[in-house]
Amino acid sequence: MPHQEAQAYRQVSAFLRQEKEIPMEAPKSVYTLGFWSAVLASVFSVAYVIGQLAEWFGLMGSGGGPENDSTWYGLVVLLVPSLFLGISFVVMMGSVHRHAHADRKIWSQTGLMFATMYGTLICMNYFVQLTLVAPAIYRGDISDSVRPFLFNVFNSFTYSVDLLGYSFMSLSTLFAAFVFIGPGLEKTVRWFLIANGLIMPFIALQTFYHPLIWGASPWAVTLPGATISLAVLFRRKLRGL
Repeated sequence: MPHQEAQAYRQVSAFLRQEKEIPMEAPKSVYTLGFWSAVLASVFSVAYVIGQLAEWFGLMGSGGGPENDSTWYGLVVLLVPSLFLGISFVVMMGSVHRHAHADRKIWSQTGLMFATMYGTLICMNYFVQLTLVAPAIYRGDISDSVRPFLFNVFNSFTYSVDLLGYSFMSLSTLFAAFVFIGPGLEKTVRWFLIANGLIMPFIALQTFYHPLIWGASPWAVTLPGATISLAVLFRRKLRGL
């Protein structure tokens, strides 16, 4: 009897080890939500990039270039997609975490943590800009209660909060990159995520040295590249289920 129990124990242990070694596919809902959140993050990031280029070329009344502050409608054009990017990006990273294999979840969980910090900071910041600051600029009534929240490029509390938020986004993608270790499309996702992570110092230190903003400008390619490639990956996973 003890021999039979020992044999049964070894069989169960071998089965559990085999199960642990086999990558488990996430539920269909994970890839559905991951696909649509990645699509929306792609749309909102590209919309922001187009708006930012328009502003830098002087098409929205700011005078052009990165040093000039936005007009009220410049804030609306830039921050509405950015607000929704913050939401969709966090949902997308949640799907990445659920997709990750067990031995890679420490990377995806860390990425999700930084994504949540990013989303919290920028959504709060942009909601204040859209509901308090932009209407005040439109009315031409910049009261003392509004003045501390003005989004002055390089020289304001809210701009520093913005830089901190996008620094967390870069760290989020850098850690999440280690979830994707395969060839082909996974390699593409991995390198876009890493590239977006590596621009973090250029984002975080802009208030100390303003030309660093040009070093952060590859974000216009690395972030949409990451979200688009993730959308394709999640779509392929959906088709394979």
